[in-house]
Order: sequence, then C-alpha cells, then structure tokens
Amino acid sequence: MTVPTPVPGRACPDRSALAAIEFLLLDVDGVLTDGRVHFHADGTEYKAFHVHDAAGLVYWHRQGGRSGLLSGRGGEVVERRARELGMHEVLLRRIDKGTAFRELLARQQLQPHQVAYMGDDLLDLPVLRAAGFAATVPEARPEVLAVAQFVARRPAGFGAARDVVEELLRARGVWDDVVRAEGRA
Repeated sequence: MTVPTPVPGRACPDRSALAAIEFLLLDVDGVLTDGRVHFHADGTEYKAFHVHDAAGLVYWHRQGGRSGLLSGRGGEVVERRARELGMHEVLLRRIDKGTAFRELLARQQLQPHQVAYMGDDLLDLPVLRAAGFAATVPEARPEVLAVAQFVARRPAGFGAARDVVEELLRARGVWDDVVRAEGRA
C-alpha cells in the first residue's frame, strides 16, 4: 500500500478513516483538467479530460462509491462528462463552495468525514478544511497545499484524481481485486 504524501497543515487520515469515505467530490479546472480554458473560434469552450481519471471513477463507482463535481465555472462539456461518468452530483457555477458542500451533504445524507474532496485553488479551501480527506494536485496554490492531507503524484488533468481513487480503494482493501480483474470488476 502506498502512503499519502504528507504535507504540512493536516495529518493524513488513518486507513480506517479513508475506508469510511463514501463520496468523492472533485473540482474541475485544475484537477480534472490541467486548468487551461480553451475556446473554439465560434466561442464554444472545450476541455481535455484524461481517461485514467475516468477509469478511476468507474472503479470507484463499481465498488459502491458515489462521486460529484463542484466548480466555480460551468459548461456543457463538464455536464456531458459528468453524465458519461455517471456522477451523482454536479454543482457548477458555485463560487461559495462551502455552502454548496453543506447542501450536498444534506442531499446525499452524509457527514463531512465521509467525503473526500480534491481542489487546487482558494475557492476550494472551505471544502478542503471540512472534508474527511483533503486532496490536491502538485500545482495547487501554496495555501491549498498547506491544508491538504494528500498530494497526487500525477499533475492536474493527467490522472491526479485517479491517484485519490486508488488511495481510497486501497484503504478499503479492494484495489488488488480491481487489478486482478484487470479493471473489469
């Protein structure tokens, strides 16, 4: 089992606390994407998502985990990707992420310690401070790195969310089963 990279600020949860995580909530720009925003000549926005993150979310869902997106921005491409991945919550255009997080907890009937959150910028701080497992990317703002409990090995938009999924599934003791099934179970 790999051990989450320690960062100053908050201690990493123990394995049993990680195993109790039921919901994985992710920021979009700077976590699932590399943070750049691209526009076609006609003004439509496009983003690039990595298949490793998508596969990780599939494995997470197959093991009974729920997931969602929480972003200060929006966009049809993000909504489409969330639908494709079968995500349970999509909270877009939410600048006050702390309030959005509390609303999600109520709808999903969860306590903060049951949620892992991955964010990279200042708007993410309220959720990172409240969630049971606070994760980020190597390129995160220093203030975010200071409160994170885990820093992904891969960069934003290139499998960073997958690193979090693997940590959670290892804590549950099921990652080896996913590997033995070659990702099919």
